[in-house]
Amino acid sequence: MGGAKKSFSTDKILLEKTNLTITELFEHLIQIKSSDTLEFDTNNLLVAINGVDSSVLDGYNTSLKDNDVVSIIPIIHGGKPDRIQFVLLGSNVEMFYIKYNKKFDSQFLDQIRSQHPSLMIQIIDSNFLLGIDHVKKILAISLNAQKNQILLSKKIETDILLRFAGTTQISYGIKTVGRKTKKDFVIIALGKKTSLNKLHTELKPDINPKPLSRSNVSCIQKQFGISKKQISVISSKNPLEDILVERAAILF
Repeated sequence: MGGAKKSFSTDKILLEKTNLTITELFEHLIQIKSSDTLEFDTNNLLVAINGVDSSVLDGYNTSLKDNDVVSIIPIIHGGKPDRIQFVLLGSNVEMFYIKYNKKFDSQFLDQIRSQHPSLMIQIIDSNFLLGIDHVKKILAISLNAQKNQILLSKKIETDILLRFAGTTQISYGIKTVGRKTKKDFVIIALGKKTSLNKLHTELKPDINPKPLSRSNVSCIQKQFGISKKQISVISSKNPLEDILVERAAILF
């Protein structure tokens, strides 16, 4: 997908190769790639096997089986140092960590959606985000679901909320990871850069200069009933993140 698709001038490759790891798959793809296409950058990729993030499995050492579907999703970093921006599956994304202010009433989300109809906007309780990579992986799952017409709801905004909450129940999702009154929150917006720039200008006075700086591990473990034992058996640099992403990926 995205830049990876441009490297091969197609969005799907059927391979007859067997017993490959992801690393070996990349090596093979580089060998068969036409020299007149864009370079295939194997850095900054999200790789999913049948919809499950490979980091939850065995990373790039994950062995591939017959009929596995491998999704290769580039993440492009960019933007100014004081803004959290990136490109995912061809979509421009920006995150805004907002400090609580009493002017943000219960109708705030509806208001900014009405004022910026060209943007996809969702708000998540900042206590339920582990960091930028966590957000990128959840968004990649939702965008991939949208592409394949398997969203959990009619709108991708709702799909994103549900996947952060690890549920298919909208009321539970809103109650769990939706915005809470009198607390900081994170706005996730997708759309054209010009529209994101306009939203940034409006929100700038209320943006927290130290986004996602607080550890939310204990809060998330408690809310989702994830024990230290469960975390200890995951061989990964970010085991809790991987558990959350896996739960998000298997929802249907």
